[in-house]
Amino acid sequence: MIKSMTGYGRANLSENEREYQIEIKSVNHRYLDISVKMPRQLSYLEDTIKKEISNKVKRGKIDVFITFNNNSLEGRSIKINTELAKAYIDELKKLAEKEDILSDIQVTDISKYPDVLNIQNNQDDDVIKEEVIKVIKIATDNFVQMRQIEGKKISEDLEVRLDKITEKVIEVSKLSTGLIEEYVVKLEARIKEILKNQEIDQARLAQEVVIYADKCSVEEEITRLNSHILQFKNLLNSDEAVGKKLDFIVQEMNRETNTIGSKANNLDITNIVIDLKTEIENIREQIQNIE
Repeated sequence: MIKSMTGYGRANLSENEREYQIEIKSVNHRYLDISVKMPRQLSYLEDTIKKEISNKVKRGKIDVFITFNNNSLEGRSIKINTELAKAYIDELKKLAEKEDILSDIQVTDISKYPDVLNIQNNQDDDVIKEEVIKVIKIATDNFVQMRQIEGKKISEDLEVRLDKITEKVIEVSKLSTGLIEEYVVKLEARIKEILKNQEIDQARLAQEVVIYADKCSVEEEITRLNSHILQFKNLLNSDEAVGKKLDFIVQEMNRETNTIGSKANNLDITNIVIDLKTEIENIREQIQNIE
């Protein structure tokens, strides 16, 4: 089943006091364009994230938003800058002696001074990577599922429009069949009016009919148009990214319809051609949203 290029998916994961939230959304685009916004400590995973998404998505402008809260004590340690703490104490003692201030220096007070206590976070990058891949796969699956649901709706609408086009093509075929007979009758009447009582040259008449039939025949265009409709319907059931192929087929359908309109010297056919072009344009707009 075809997929829409618009979609949304999200997933949450909590592992060992580490919390992840990923959101994926997309809009139409000619190619695949993935943009990832995430905390700096996860930036080394950008290529991995893009690869996971591109395994299941082929077209669209995709934005990925990742939030990460690490409340785990794993890999964390507190380092005391002893030399700096001593320097603070020495200076405070000097100040106390100089200004005759009672000196009562507490360790807890010193620990509050800048850069005395440093929390080091030596996270395990491989563990983080595994967890991110786990949650990105869930979010991507949800994202793809929504695109499939939207794609199904588009497919159903396109099927209805293609059936309407098929009905119109059948009408054109029926009308075009009688054009030559109608032309023969009119041509004979016109010749008789000109020649009065003279005998009509049947060979010349047949030649004129052949020339006219060649000019106004739309059988080839109808055959190709029906073939394009069949191809289009087959692609709607494909699991591949077929948006570009469908766009090309619609161009060909429009070209055949224009040719029918220029060939058929008949008001009824002209009106049907207008209806055909309207439906084809509606289809063209719809497929701009297909992956």
